[in-house]
Amino acid sequence: MNAPAFQKSAVFPSLRDRAVFITGGGSGIGAAMVSAFAAQGARVAFVDIAEEASRALAAQIAAAGHPAPWWRRCDVRDIASLQGAIADAAAELGDFAVLVNNVASDDRHSLASVTPAYYDDRMAINERPALFAIQSVVPGMQRLGFGSVVNLGSTGWRGKGSGYPCYAIAKSSVNGLTRGLAVDLGRDRIRINTVSPGWVMTERQVQLWLDDEGEQALKRNQCLPDKLMPEDIARMVLFLASDDAAMCTAQEFTVDAGWV
Repeated sequence: MNAPAFQKSAVFPSLRDRAVFITGGGSGIGAAMVSAFAAQGARVAFVDIAEEASRALAAQIAAAGHPAPWWRRCDVRDIASLQGAIADAAAELGDFAVLVNNVASDDRHSLASVTPAYYDDRMAINERPALFAIQSVVPGMQRLGFGSVVNLGSTGWRGKGSGYPCYAIAKSSVNGLTRGLAVDLGRDRIRINTVSPGWVMTERQVQLWLDDEGEQALKRNQCLPDKLMPEDIARMVLFLASDDAAMCTAQEFTVDAGWV
């Protein structure tokens, strides 16, 4: 069942012309957020390791008549490259008022298979980039006198999802990062929040894991009958990035159709 056709998305005037940086923006939830911010008239920059998908997304946004996003291929495990991309994008677009820490990889693995090297690699993708991206954008937000950081968490660990212990560890730490920085950032009117999606029907999720058993799990666990789509997550992120959420910080906002 699809969402009713009469649903319309909100327009946030405060996002127009604001510079926004998104990690992992080339596909899935990230691509939905890049498109959504561009449609609001924001100046969007993103990084992603998937070069072909990123190029296609940028072309699609420009063809729709929205400002073409700045983007760069970047492996976020390389913090110097990530921070260099943020600096170069800011030099072109201006100081970032919004940072969305979206990049993640939920590759399946067993407890027995985890080695120290694999663990470090999972943290290097799913945990470490968020802190260093925040470190990079905060000076610009301080110059602006405000800012919004949105960290993407997950409901998977809260629902006791199995098959990805390292991912669960990384995503459970997102709330700690959000709440641990809220006071220090708040002094400069920089807000920081977590958005935790449920099972979002990205192309990757549908191809890899949405089988008959998964369909039954959706019917059994969600309170709402509609499948959760990337655009549903983007709408919450837009709100938190906008001035409409001016007094929201240190919080977790769950978008999961009522699963947990």
